[in-house]
Order: sequence, then C-alpha cells, then structure tokens
Amino acid sequence: MRGGFARPAFDLRRTLPLLLALALSGCGLFRSPAPVETPPPVAASEPEPVASEPEVASAPEVASEPEIASEAKAAPKKPHVPPIRRRRPAPPPPAPPSTPPAPAPAPLVTTRVLERGTYRTLLDSEVQKTDGKVVGRAVDLIAGPGGRPLQMIVNLQGFMGVGDRKAVFPWSAVRVNTQPKTPAITLALGPGQAPVPIVPKSGRGAQQPAFNEPSPTRLPILDATIERANGAKVGRVVDVLLDAAAGPLAVVLDVSGTLESRQTIAAEWSALHFVTKNHALRAELEMTDQQLDASPRYAADQPVRAVKPFAAGSPAFNSRGAK
Repeated sequence: MRGGFARPAFDLRRTLPLLLALALSGCGLFRSPAPVETPPPVAASEPEPVASEPEVASAPEVASEPEIASEAKAAPKKPHVPPIRRRRPAPPPPAPPSTPPAPAPAPLVTTRVLERGTYRTLLDSEVQKTDGKVVGRAVDLIAGPGGRPLQMIVNLQGFMGVGDRKAVFPWSAVRVNTQPKTPAITLALGPGQAPVPIVPKSGRGAQQPAFNEPSPTRLPILDATIERANGAKVGRVVDVLLDAAAGPLAVVLDVSGTLESRQTIAAEWSALHFVTKNHALRAELEMTDQQLDASPRYAADQPVRAVKPFAAGSPAFNSRGAK
C-alpha cells in the first residue's frame, strides 16, 4: 500500500544547465574561504629563539597621563624644563687659630726638701765632748753680721738638775752628727777654746757682754722675731736646722701669732737678711701673708720642705697648695 505525497520526477537534463549558469555568474550561495598563506621557509642556520626566562617584575612606574585612545590625535609634548643646577655650598671659613693657653700663674714660694738623716735640730739637742760624755743640751745659736754663726749657748748639766748653768762655746768647735738616736752635737775644743759662762744680769758688771741679748754685732736666734723690711712681723724663731757641716739650713718659724692655732713653717736660712736697726742686729724675711699661707707646714716627723719667696729662674719649685 502506498501513501503520502507524489514525488516529482527529477529531470537531469533540465537542472544541469541551470547549475552551470549559477556557477559561472559567481552568485553562489557560499564563498570559498581565502587561501591560507604558508610562511616562508626558515633558514636552517638560524636557530629558533630559546624561550627566555620570565622577566622579573620591575618597580611600578609612576603613573603617566592617560594616553588618548585615538592615534590620530598625538599627545602634546611636555615643555622642556632645564635641569636645576644647585650651587655648591660655600666651604666653611677656616677655623681661627687656637689661642695659646694662658701661662700658669707664677708660684708664690720655692721649696727645697730636706730628707731625714741630712739635718739635725738645734734646740734641746744633746751636746757631748769628744770622749762621748754628755755635758748638756743646746739652747741657742748666736749669729753675727751676714748671718754667720758665731757661738752656741749650751745649758750645762748639774747633778740631778742642781747647779745647771749656761755657757757659750765657739761655733768653730761645733760638730754635727745627722744620724738619729745619737748625740747631735759634739764639742771639739781646741787649745784656748774654753767655754765662757753666762753671768746673770744681776751679777755682771756694766762692761760685761750679754751673750743672750741682741747687740749691733750679735743676734741670738732662738725666740728672735723675724720681720719684713717695713717692720711687719713674719714670725718667731722656734728652732734651727743644721747640716752635717754645722751650717744652718733653715729656721723654724711660728707664723700663727696665737697659741690656740699654732702653725709653723721652715724658712731657708739663705732667705734671711741680717741688718742693723736701732743699734741691734735683726733678721728680716720678705714673705707676704699669701706666701706664708702657701708654705707647707713643718712637722718634726716628716721630711722638711724649706721655703723661700719665689724668684724667676729658680731651678725647682712647688706651686701653692703643696701642704
């Protein structure tokens, strides 16, 4: 059984000319795709570039002005700004020449150290004869013009202190032993050098000399008052230091002026000036109060630092404050 629509009969002879006409007219329903261009052959000598390593991300660039999408309108050129040349700073001015340090103030006194074992004190030192017998103790030194030692006053011993008397011995007979714990002074009396006893004031005649009182040519040193040239008091002599040749090295001065605060210094014998005033020999020392304050204090159990006023050109000195 057959059903459906009747199929028209296809006539090849009629449709073939129609297809040919359409193909020739170029009015086909579909266009053929454009031929694919093949790339030119690569020369064998040129190696293909090796894939490079991935580039490291660089720092982000400063955002520039947005570019105009249209290539037809070119971006305006930025004006040329000349580089700014900064002037070099002027070099600093040269440093002023350093001022020389101020000279140190001149010291007030000159000091000389007297080590123990190089001197002996005079006052109350044992006096013996050449045979070693102790005869008494020294109590004073008599100086003449220019400070030259003339005589020594000795308190001669009696029996248990009874009959003690003072006598004067020539200084030329004095010998000094500087070693401690021995009699300090030995009397080497020559022919005709007998001691001269000191007669009390009440018992001597008008013509008899007073050995323990000042005169125009004699000055007992112990307890003598040392003054300046203007008459101002410097101090009182309380002792004398002697060297091994029996020469006076220094005098110990009490410069305190009061018994409550006694202060003593050792002044060099060479700093004393011996002058005659009011018919009496006197010793002067030109030291100001400031120089006396700057002088080191005297102590019997320590090395002695004998002082004198500072003079320019002194070979050695200690500045103020050396106590």
